[in-house]
This record gives sequence, C-alpha cells and structure tokens, in this order.
Amino acid sequence: MQYCAVICEYNPFHNGHRYQLAEMRRQSGCGGVLCLMSGNFTQRGDAAVFEKYTRAAHAVESGADVVLELPAAFAVSAAETFAKGAVHILTSLPCVTHLAFGCESGTKEDFLRTARATLAESKQFKAALKENMKDGTSYLRARNAALLAAGADVDEALLTSPNNILGTEYCRALLEAGSKIEPIPIPRVGGGYADTALFKDFSSASALRLALADGSRKAKKALKRNLPAHVYAAAEGYAPIPYEQAAMCALTAQKESELARCPDCAEGLENRLKAMVRSTPVYGEMLKKVVSKRYTLARLKRILAENFLSITREAVQSFLAAPLYCKVLAVRSSAAEEILNDLSAGAYPLIVRKSDYSKLSKAALDCFALDVRANDLYNALTGVPTNEYETRFV
Repeated sequence: MQYCAVICEYNPFHNGHRYQLAEMRRQSGCGGVLCLMSGNFTQRGDAAVFEKYTRAAHAVESGADVVLELPAAFAVSAAETFAKGAVHILTSLPCVTHLAFGCESGTKEDFLRTARATLAESKQFKAALKENMKDGTSYLRARNAALLAAGADVDEALLTSPNNILGTEYCRALLEAGSKIEPIPIPRVGGGYADTALFKDFSSASALRLALADGSRKAKKALKRNLPAHVYAAAEGYAPIPYEQAAMCALTAQKESELARCPDCAEGLENRLKAMVRSTPVYGEMLKKVVSKRYTLARLKRILAENFLSITREAVQSFLAAPLYCKVLAVRSSAAEEILNDLSAGAYPLIVRKSDYSKLSKAALDCFALDVRANDLYNALTGVPTNEYETRFV
C-alpha cells in the first residue's frame, strides 16, 4: 500500500487537522495516511498539552492509519533541521510516495521552484548571506533575505509565513535527499498558524491551547466546536503542565559552556540567558527581556527546551547523517498487520516493542536515549507514567 505522509504536532488535534487528513487521502489517491508526529515537546519549545500516545490515538481515531514519532532531537529544532530530520525518516520508507503539508498560499510548483532557488547559491547570494549573518540573525532568516536581495526566482510569500516556510523546507529537504516523494500543499482553513482568535469550527492550535488554559465556560464551548468529540473528552481532563518552571530550573543549573552547545544558541547568547535568569527568574518575563529582532521568542524557547532535554548541536548533526528508526506510536488495529508489514520494508528498523531496540545502531541508540529522556521528564512533570516501549492499537 502507498502512503501519503504528513509531518505534524497535533497540539491538540482539531477539526482543521481532520480536514487535512481527509484531503491528503483524496488528493494523493494513496490507500494509507501516515503521520510523523513530534513527541512530548514541540518545535516552538513547549511541552505538548497531551502526551504523545494520546495525541497519536486522536489522529488514528480521526482518519490516520499510523503515527510514527519524530525524534525529540528534530522535534525541538528550527525549521531547517525540523524538516531535514523528518524527511530523513520518511525517505527511508519506500511505501511513502507523497508528503502533504498545510500552507497559506502556493502550488506544488511554487514550492519546488522556491526550494530549488535556496539550493542554488550564486556569488551575490553568498555575499548577501554573509552580510546578513553578521548581526547574529538566524541562518534561515538570513538566507531568505539574501535570496530576495539577490533577485532569485522565488515566491516571497513562501519565505515569510510560518507554514509556507516549513513547506519550502520540506521541499528543500526532499530535493537534497534526491527523493521521489511528491509534495502536496494543502491550503489552511480557518485561523492562521499563530491566530489567537477563536473561530466557529477551524480555530488554530495556538488559539485552542489558550482556550485549554483559560478553562472558562466560553472557552469550553469553543473547544467543543473545534475539537473532534474524542479529543474534547480528553480536553475536559486537561491540567496545566509545570514545564516553564522546570525549564528555568534547568537553565539555572546549567553551565554557560554546556548551554552554548544547544543547536539554537550562538553569539554568546548563553551568557545573556544566564545573567537574565538570575535577575528575572520567571519564564515569560525573562523571555520578554531577551527577545529581539535578532533573537525571536520561538528561538529562545527552543534553547530552553534543548537545554532541558540535553540536545546538543553535535548530536543533532550526527543523527541527520546516521540510519535511525521508525517508532510506531499508534496504528489502526483493523489493518495493523498490513500496515506494519509495509513499514517493515523500510531501510530503518521498525520499533513496535521493547525487543526491537536491539536492532539499533550506536547513533540510533543515542537518538532514542533522548526520546526516553523526553518521555521520562514529561512523565515527571505530569505525574502520569507512560511506557516508552508502547505501541497503541486503536
């Protein structure tokens, strides 16, 4: 069976995600839908509102056939590494023929053309990139600005809005890997990526996380309209996770030299963060004082999450170059045997039970150790144990 994949977080799973899964199946013509989902910590440096097995089950109950875990080393990363890590896993699976992603605008051809332009580095582009990075601007922002300055054949909208940036990075990673996987951009419906307004049916995950934290009667009504019934049932038992305080404790305890090894930390930012945590030991207040044009809020939050999870720049680079694994979080029980057989034909070991970990190489074991750490820390924060060696049959 052929599969259309999506790289996702489902934090939480909502009506827009259910719509996307249905569109993936319709537009790709594939018999299966595969989700590669972040675990308990997300790309913006937050702890997920529900643990990964629950979120994976929500996806299968809403139309997915199988959910694999995106390793923590990639899940808590900037767009370029997030995309490269995900594609590194998806290209190991011959049964994956399509990759869908949400977007604000653009066709498949637009995304591929823009992605090719990011790989064609002219002298003018290289000079502009070097100049843009002098002030500590992130590589991705500096690269995109350099492309526009060099007059490259790109769609500017694909380098500026959140989902489009990720879509471009997915296509870039596919091209770099020489993959035959076909990209399928699917326009978002309802609220935008960072839209905090609540809509009738298709609010953003950002808005729904705020509604979960709100807990008011009005917020609960909005959640009921925007979440599938099985997700809303889980939302009724939602409890805030004390991650932010824990991240501040980890930052306080860490040495500057070790903090500097975090993938998103550069330009002496470790010294600034260590100084600020002493004078302003409250997560949100400290971040407001450090955030700037050079250091975005998302980047700062990722640094704290990378430090909390012990993710280093060197480790991430080694994982991108090594054979890893495909860890199954949840699978549709009615077709589990066929689905798992399809995935077993991939280049990387399929992880369904504890004994499967004996198949992993040294680098893969190191990568998985970070997943275990992330799971154990999340369990400690919630006080609810989940088994890292589990697969849910839904």
